[in-house]
Amino acid sequence: MEFLYFLEGIRNPVFDFFFETITHLGEETFFLLIAIFFFWCVDKREGYYILLIGLYGTVINQIAKITFRIERPWVKDPNFTVVGDAKIEATGYSFPSGHTQNMAGTLGAIAAYNKKRLASIISVTVIALVAFSRMYLGVHTPLDVGVSLLLAAVLVIFLRPLFASEEKFVKSFPWLVISAVVLSLGFIIYVLLLSGDTSIDAENYASALKNSCTLMGCLPGLLLVYFVDTKWLKFDTGARWYAQIIKLLVGLAGVLAIKSGLSTPLALLFGNELVARIVRYFLMVSFAGAIWPMTFSRFARLRIGALEKFSEKVVRVFKKSGNVEK
Repeated sequence: MEFLYFLEGIRNPVFDFFFETITHLGEETFFLLIAIFFFWCVDKREGYYILLIGLYGTVINQIAKITFRIERPWVKDPNFTVVGDAKIEATGYSFPSGHTQNMAGTLGAIAAYNKKRLASIISVTVIALVAFSRMYLGVHTPLDVGVSLLLAAVLVIFLRPLFASEEKFVKSFPWLVISAVVLSLGFIIYVLLLSGDTSIDAENYASALKNSCTLMGCLPGLLLVYFVDTKWLKFDTGARWYAQIIKLLVGLAGVLAIKSGLSTPLALLFGNELVARIVRYFLMVSFAGAIWPMTFSRFARLRIGALEKFSEKVVRVFKKSGNVEK
């Protein structure tokens, strides 16, 4: 807590605004955006790599939270202040930091997969900023953040060789997802067995149960997506730049519509919010990985005359400037 007290003493409005903004990069929505972008528009295997690291990391992170049950800094010291509305996203127990692990796993996977110096520099910088933001805002301790960085690094390093080639990927990926499904099922059973434990407060228990249901929907969905794609769909990520933008924006709108729009209808249909959550996340992953990619062949053929001319003009300008430099 000493380091957090030090940070509390140097807070100012400029730093508050900056770190309140940067910390949002560690949230679930940003992880989905990055993972889906790579899965749909860049490299399908890399997308799977990012997704699996994120899902494995979340399972491990949530198991650690409900097992160690380390309280948040403001619970340890009621006089300790938190910046702005940072408490809103700081759900569940404090250890380890979910935001930090999300960001370290996501950008760490991108850096490890590409092995480009610029990608590594940007990734390390953003990871460091998000990790520091969690402490600056007062929602995590250095131990929370440090262990999250370590867990993410282990996952990135351990899983990377399994995605090094198409052959290794095909052999290992189904078993990796099945293992993650089993781990997720074990987690939800573990949480349910803790329902009578009076040492867990209601809010933290509800957070663990909610997250276990999220994972129980996502992982079977990912397994289904993999088999549908490898057996029948076999979609390609290639398309012109403007087609990629349209594909990404429209597809993301569909994913977010399922994520947000089906919450209440499914809860009414099943009569149970947790079951509805499992179904909702299963549908969201299935849409993102199997249904929306059915349109990708059309996006690959999409041509828009005005944008084609614009692209050609940009290419000519760059070629001309290159010749001038020579």
